[in-house]
Amino acid sequence: MRIRALIAVVGLWLTAFAVDAVAVTQVKSMRLWRAPDNTRLVFDLSGPVEHSVFTLTAPDRLVIDINGANLATPLKVSTANTPITSVRTAQRTPTDLRVVVDLKKPLTPKSFILAPNQQYGNRLVVDLYDQPADAEPPAPPPTLATTPALPVTPSKPEIKLAPVPNGKRDIIIAIDAGHGGEDPGASGSRGEHEKDVVLSIARELQRQINQEKGFRAELTRTGDYFIPLRGRTEIARKKGADLFVSIHADAAPSSAAYGASVFALSERGATSETARWLADSENRSDLIGGAGNVSLDDKDRMLAGVLLDLSMTASLSSSLNVGQKVLSNIGRVTTLHKARVEQAAFMVLKSPDIPSILVETGFISNSGEASKLQSAAHQQALARSIRAGVKQFFEQNPPPGTYIAWLRDSGKLARAESEHTVRSGETLPMVATRYQVSVSALRSANDLKTDELKIGQLLVIPSAAVAAQP
Repeated sequence: MRIRALIAVVGLWLTAFAVDAVAVTQVKSMRLWRAPDNTRLVFDLSGPVEHSVFTLTAPDRLVIDINGANLATPLKVSTANTPITSVRTAQRTPTDLRVVVDLKKPLTPKSFILAPNQQYGNRLVVDLYDQPADAEPPAPPPTLATTPALPVTPSKPEIKLAPVPNGKRDIIIAIDAGHGGEDPGASGSRGEHEKDVVLSIARELQRQINQEKGFRAELTRTGDYFIPLRGRTEIARKKGADLFVSIHADAAPSSAAYGASVFALSERGATSETARWLADSENRSDLIGGAGNVSLDDKDRMLAGVLLDLSMTASLSSSLNVGQKVLSNIGRVTTLHKARVEQAAFMVLKSPDIPSILVETGFISNSGEASKLQSAAHQQALARSIRAGVKQFFEQNPPPGTYIAWLRDSGKLARAESEHTVRSGETLPMVATRYQVSVSALRSANDLKTDELKIGQLLVIPSAAVAAQP
């Protein structure tokens, strides 16, 4: 009986050991993205783990201990154009994996665990931030003659405004391509990723806006990497943006859903964000741009609340105004999902000092729209329509001290550009004659390589003032 009992105990022990061995999480792969100021490592896991990270010097290394895990396959990733020279692994015990990241320079690590979502399973994320000495020193912001200089809080980044030619600065448009890196956004049935489509549209929109004298476009992300939502608006603020435009491609459970939309911040979102800024002492010392650059750090809570509320109200009003103009122009090149600007509490729209809109360019979950969204011609048309709406808004509401404001005040700002749909039998010279602009101006405004036109083609008609500018 004793021998049988001993065999039973040993059997139970072996069974438990086998279960534990099966339960060990596997590290399946590692992915890497380089952003302008950090490098992100993502470890794909078969289940949850515990981990710790620490750095070593001489030479510089990062050590990542992943407890309760083993390596499913060797980690292979390109480290080109990153501060990483190599990645090594060692199994310290059957259930403890050590990853050593050899570095070219000291970096500051931050790590966290992500739970499974629709695209990925469990993940361990390690962000390696460049140290301040590696960053470019910020340029001092120009002081306009009509705006008194403000004290700059040392802990805050200085705002970078556009160059001021002859005292007349450009209007700055911050263009935000949604998602990025390990966050692909919505996906199409043929593997299309929202992050890729919207980056292409954002780049095209930047190119078109930068062709407009008096305007300058800046991208919040220039490649395939992740930026936190509030980090996107911070980038816009650092660049002195007059408008924030976030580009997305929607998805829906039904593949039949279609159409473009434009969103502005909801009233509830505006109220909650104002409260958050007031509750956060660090935010209260931020500079509130827009009408006059108002500093809150020397105001009591009640006055700061009034100023924030006024700033948020003005930004929301401008957002709805520019959003409607953009939506109307988009409706000329694609079907609309809703005929009016919608409102929601999207995080990227919550800037109290920057008018902000979110453009859903279409449903990538709809195979027909997904194909259009990947088309260079459709991307150009979408960008042209967004640019037209933005330009119309700022020609009516130019910020003081800008080149567009100077054009308006001096009577040199002609009517806003319009659009023309090509009909049967029309030629480019005929359209130019009708609108009293040159053929070369039409070619330039529409990026035409030839004079050949197609029936139904949408042409942007530049204003006389634009066409005459050098």
